[in-house]
Amino acid sequence: MPQTTPKGLHRLAFGGDYNPEQWPESVWQEDVRLMREAGVTLVSVGIFSWALLEPEPGRHDFGWLDRLLDLLHEHGIRVDLGTPTVAPPAWFYRAHPEALPVTAEGVRFSYGSRGAICHSSPAYRAAAADITTALARRYGSHPALALWHVHNEYGVPVSACYCDHCAAHFRRWLRRTHGSVEAVNEAWGTAFWGQRYSSYDEIDPPRATPTVGNPAQQLDYRRFADATLRENFRRERDILHELAPGIPVTTNFMTALSQCDSLDYWAWGREVDLVTNDHYLITDGRRTHVNLAMAADLTRSVAGGAPWLLLEHSTSGVNWQARNPAKRPGEMARNSLAHVARGSEGAMFFQWRQSRRGAEKFHSAMLPHGGTDTRVWREVVALGADLDALAEIRGTRTVPDAAVLWDWHSWWAQNLEWRPTEAHEARERADSFYETLYDRHLTVDFAHPEADLSAYPLVVVPALYLTTEAAGRNLREYVENGGTLVVSYFSGIVDEHDAVHPGAYPGALRDVLGLTVEEWSPLLDDQRVTVSGPDGATLTGDVWTEFVRPRGAETVWTYADGPAAGGPAVTRHRLGRGTAWYVSTRLDAASLDPIVAAACADAGVAAHTTLPHDVEVVRRAGDDGRRYLFALNHSTEDAVVPLDGAGTELLSGTPVDGRLTVPAGAVGVVRLDA
Repeated sequence: MPQTTPKGLHRLAFGGDYNPEQWPESVWQEDVRLMREAGVTLVSVGIFSWALLEPEPGRHDFGWLDRLLDLLHEHGIRVDLGTPTVAPPAWFYRAHPEALPVTAEGVRFSYGSRGAICHSSPAYRAAAADITTALARRYGSHPALALWHVHNEYGVPVSACYCDHCAAHFRRWLRRTHGSVEAVNEAWGTAFWGQRYSSYDEIDPPRATPTVGNPAQQLDYRRFADATLRENFRRERDILHELAPGIPVTTNFMTALSQCDSLDYWAWGREVDLVTNDHYLITDGRRTHVNLAMAADLTRSVAGGAPWLLLEHSTSGVNWQARNPAKRPGEMARNSLAHVARGSEGAMFFQWRQSRRGAEKFHSAMLPHGGTDTRVWREVVALGADLDALAEIRGTRTVPDAAVLWDWHSWWAQNLEWRPTEAHEARERADSFYETLYDRHLTVDFAHPEADLSAYPLVVVPALYLTTEAAGRNLREYVENGGTLVVSYFSGIVDEHDAVHPGAYPGALRDVLGLTVEEWSPLLDDQRVTVSGPDGATLTGDVWTEFVRPRGAETVWTYADGPAAGGPAVTRHRLGRGTAWYVSTRLDAASLDPIVAAACADAGVAAHTTLPHDVEVVRRAGDDGRRYLFALNHSTEDAVVPLDGAGTELLSGTPVDGRLTVPAGAVGVVRLDA
């Protein structure tokens, strides 16, 4: 079985992408000296170096990389070695212009960026396998090698190509997936609008059409594009496994829903030896630390709850958003340790030394343009010391309180054209429900709708438009066996082919929710509805309302006005030993709280509501009985966090008993006594 942790790394990973090819070799000695000063343990190398490693077809130049890896090894720094297949050289595209991807509108991209690849191109696949083979043969036994890093951020910036190579590949994929053309016609509902096919040769990718194309075909093409990227990853991974046994293989994910929507990370998580992730704060007016926590929880869940690794984030501002603020003092360390709290075995950055040229020269780095006499550098050195002090948490796992269901296929399907309203967005619902759970200080696992949910007393379904029959059965059994379920509107509607489930909405979830929905009535931009509940409480909803008919469920909150005035807005259904809640309008995170609180009471989940707002408390535990508590204070006031016993605060070495004071903006990590 392949190793699942970086080989030879006995501390938490700390470092970042190292691109020494951008600098004269005279700088390398200074780099490794400063890396040692900062406590760097691991660097990622060679990710964009194909043109240097293979300056001409079939002619390799490994001298500079030999010297670099030897230098890093001499200074005790482990290496995450990239296969540079995200950036083929100019000579490759000159010989194979057909390997540049084509948009659905028929526009072929040009060379000059990164990730401009048709992943169905035979020439690209062969060239990628060749350079990967050459690297594995030369460096597979190098003593500095800890991890293989295949490609870079699959799916970004191009996830799908629509060229003739892809058309032929898509037809082969359809044969494997569906079998006969008749099965494709059935799955895609081609009887509608006379789209029936009589042979595979008639099927093309869903290119630009005069009006909306076949939604099931578009959904299958998303699956095909994702599967094609995974095929190419597996090809490189298998070469590395064969030629460099014992070295784990990964590729850097971008699991945050704010950053990548084109990959099914449940499937990808099964392919890598170690799950790694890149995460960047998005300047969109949301609470960035909540998005960070959500991304870390999602990454850990893709890893099956096992430890994972944050392979990239930023020391301060990035340079690719409309506005790129600097991180405030202490924010970099707090961000880093928040990932560690939620399962990461370290904190890595893009990049080590800030670039002087190229598209990302204003992206922050561990070593800024201003050098070592900068706040960022001083904070980097301090973070290295903190991570060294936390080495003992390696191998422990984050302890969850509840689960949120998420399915990338459902997200893809919901985002196709001609839905009841453009204002409803799956990511927004996931963000809002997650924020509600976060503000109740609950730690969340994410789970696939067909996964075993028996370990979770509370399961939340924020957006599951596409719900398979198997998922519907799974949720019903979960509730019957004593679980508590909370489901948001527009869930359970279609099957895996985007076909509406027979009968009334919500299709696959009718029985578990104990209701039917006769009709949806989305709201206009300026419309709001009032929802009234227990003890005269009121909430305000927007975007969506429904005409709900209880079929065993009880009405808990009622529409006071709007299209469905007088009808149920929030229901509760007792089924077997459990309970299922349904929310039929859009409520923001604060308005969802009383409903989630009632569901928590049903589930017996004790929220830590006495903790201050924006003080994050997460626990990690080991199979050997070790217990750790992370307290991250994102607020501007000092906070007191209660402890269940005595312990030692690891960052300061200070004994604590019963309570931990965490200054504003700071982090405390306590090893709790047995």
